[in-house]
Amino acid sequence: EVRVNKGRVKPSYRLAVDDRIRIPPVRSGDSAEAWAPGPVRSRLEAAILLEDDDLIVLNKPAGLAVHGGSGLHYGVIEVLRQIRPHAPTLELAHRLDRDTSGCLLIAKSRRMLSALHGLLRTGEIEKQYIALIAGVWQGGMREVVAPVARQRGLETMTVREGGKQAHSLFKPLTRFEQSTLMEVRIRTGRTHQIRAHAAHLGYPIVGDDKYGDIAFNRLMHERGLRRLFLHAARLMFRIPESGRKYCVEAPLDSHLRRVLENLAGRNS
Repeated sequence: EVRVNKGRVKPSYRLAVDDRIRIPPVRSGDSAEAWAPGPVRSRLEAAILLEDDDLIVLNKPAGLAVHGGSGLHYGVIEVLRQIRPHAPTLELAHRLDRDTSGCLLIAKSRRMLSALHGLLRTGEIEKQYIALIAGVWQGGMREVVAPVARQRGLETMTVREGGKQAHSLFKPLTRFEQSTLMEVRIRTGRTHQIRAHAAHLGYPIVGDDKYGDIAFNRLMHERGLRRLFLHAARLMFRIPESGRKYCVEAPLDSHLRRVLENLAGRNS
């Protein structure tokens, strides 16, 4: 429905001075209720782990993007603004991948957003994840300091020189027959950092359709896993201005718990 000078043009057409462009509204007459359904709002309301005058920590469900765009009518932040109309300045302090669940930090003011960004830049927010990786991890804790960069023309990241420095710490928790449950702490917050580092080590995260092992993912799908097994389990930080300390933990959802129970049953 886009028109240039009242007519259609080919995608290769280059706009010229004085062209008249008509762009129809993205949503015409839609109410907020129509693009943020009640069940979604209720689900996010129930997922709030902590809320005070300064911030919200949410246990983000897997499959829900943190913000709308790219064909998505809404994301976490848009829905939160609807269920918290008295807090119009809600902003994401950081992001989680759409398929990653767990602790998501939202600021209620510009002042708090600035404070949280400062802590993130200096690595003073401890972020702990739980991940299931393909393969039986060899050895103990392993520190990974390796730069990551976007692969040209793709949405994925890769470890390579010239990228942004990324720092992850992998610690095995439980070894299963063909996989390992890991604790991962990150000191930096690069895009797909854990997923890229895990794949670089040769232990991709189970259920990862971008970096994972296709055959192993198919096997795990047959065993009940229907999503990426990556969960932001805990956030720890201290706000310098107030001195208040936060330690928030997000439990694994029932789906991931069942997957672990099934794997443990195969070990016994």
